[in-house]
Amino acid sequence: MSHQTLRITTFNIHKGIGSFNSQSVLHEQRELIRREHSDIVFLQEVRGDHIRHQPTHAIQHEFLADNVWPEFAYGRNAVYPDGHHGNAILSKFPITQWTNEDISAHPAEQRGMLHCEVAVPGWDQPLHCLCVHLGLFSRWRKRQLLAVRQRIENLVPNDAPLIIAGDFNDWRSKAGSILHDGHLKEVFEHTSGRPAKSFPALLPMFRLDRIYTRGFNIQQTQVHHGKAGAKISDHAALSAILTRT
Repeated sequence: MSHQTLRITTFNIHKGIGSFNSQSVLHEQRELIRREHSDIVFLQEVRGDHIRHQPTHAIQHEFLADNVWPEFAYGRNAVYPDGHHGNAILSKFPITQWTNEDISAHPAEQRGMLHCEVAVPGWDQPLHCLCVHLGLFSRWRKRQLLAVRQRIENLVPNDAPLIIAGDFNDWRSKAGSILHDGHLKEVFEHTSGRPAKSFPALLPMFRLDRIYTRGFNIQQTQVHHGKAGAKISDHAALSAILTRT
């Protein structure tokens, strides 16, 4: 069976902790991403392990994947005495290989780029998926975006389908000019002229999160904001429906 339509979601899950208290909201987050019926989910601030949270959903990406996304990869980025967190990709299709590249620009912020190759049934090439969570300061983000661009140039064939998604912290909308691939489209820029407002989730004002694609037509985009979403993360989840060109 050939899958010409692809549903994707990106979501900063805030370590599975609610925006207004310290309670676990992983069940609610899992329900949100399940409702989207996404084929591939890009997650940031995923807790891989934590001593104090060990009894409850310590391996968050496995809990979120459950029996819906049989394939997943986790890239550990921020490591501290109690545990670690990073980025994750969940997939309904086989992940044939993956790597996590350290793109930290300063010791104060540990950041990574998770790169998965996904075998979508019926496609003649693997789908390259990059999940990122970039730094808070402009000069750090620039270095990290240059690392993203370099990885694409070195390891992703020019005609291969590509998705880059995550929390770019891109307050000033500079990411597109740095990545500068003429075939790379930010999905919300394509559908509405500007990247989506995604932070804070209750009433988004800032355009921090992104979904860039290459080799796809963009059919539909959505920002999952509002009161319900704000209880389970400070970032709104973003989703898109894509078709192969």
